[in-house]
Amino acid sequence: MLNILFSAKPAAWDEYEAPLNVALTEAGLSANLSRTHAPQDVDYIIFAPNGPVTDFRPYAKTKAVMGLWAGVETIVNNETLTQPLCRLVDESLTAGMVEWVTGHTLRHHLGMDTHIFGQDSVWRDDSFPPVAAKRPVTILGIGALGAACGQALAALGFPVTGWSRNPKNVTGLRCLHGDDGLREALTDAQIVVLLLPQTPETTNILNAETLALMAKGGFVINPGRGPLIDDAALLAALDAGQVAHATLDVFRIEPLPAEHAFWAHPQVTVTPHIASTTRPETAAQVIVDNIVRGEAGQPFHYLVDRARGY
Repeated sequence: MLNILFSAKPAAWDEYEAPLNVALTEAGLSANLSRTHAPQDVDYIIFAPNGPVTDFRPYAKTKAVMGLWAGVETIVNNETLTQPLCRLVDESLTAGMVEWVTGHTLRHHLGMDTHIFGQDSVWRDDSFPPVAAKRPVTILGIGALGAACGQALAALGFPVTGWSRNPKNVTGLRCLHGDDGLREALTDAQIVVLLLPQTPETTNILNAETLALMAKGGFVINPGRGPLIDDAALLAALDAGQVAHATLDVFRIEPLPAEHAFWAHPQVTVTPHIASTTRPETAAQVIVDNIVRGEAGQPFHYLVDRARGY
């Protein structure tokens, strides 16, 4: 029998216990899923950074650590973690991100805020948006989430450029990489979506210099990671009109402190880290499928590259 330790906050156990046990049973695995296994007995850890396990040294028998989150920046540099670490790639998480990014891209493209918030009994019919083909969109980060979002926007007619640190090829997107590619991807972009992992190389990737490359009056959408943006530089770009509006779902400190300037800024939309949420039923299936692979001696899916940080 496999001993599987669930290490996350107590509320997550209430959400995941039943779906995980169902998935384990359907996979034909004999497993004891618990929050209280002795470390020396644990075969797999299902892990979230807000759970009790922070020192992995006692878990010498553990074959892999299965993340409950897509992001691994808070754990990838833990020197006690020598076991294989797998991040979560879930179709429902991807679908949720595509919907959120597409919705906010269309909101800014169509200028919907003007009509939703600006009704003043004055009929103005002299301003209308361009067609999507005239609105260049750049997505920084074209992993599973970024690629799916880019392809959805391309299907609506937007010319989409995707950027990554290393070369990639995503059908329907113009793909650029490296420092020169970043400058090219941002130059004259009217909408920029950030879906990069958080690494030392991506921290503050949107800063005063790179924001200045965008088309004046463009839009920033960040459902990726808060530290990807230099907050002070973004506020300055908003105040100067270089950026017309920023829709932000992630922040350096969460919950976002009540006194933070983003809350009160008229050209910032704050959403509380809800762009895409893990769904227990589908996430449980992904995790259990990976455990099945481990038990069969097959390579794990979604294995984190420690050197790259994701």
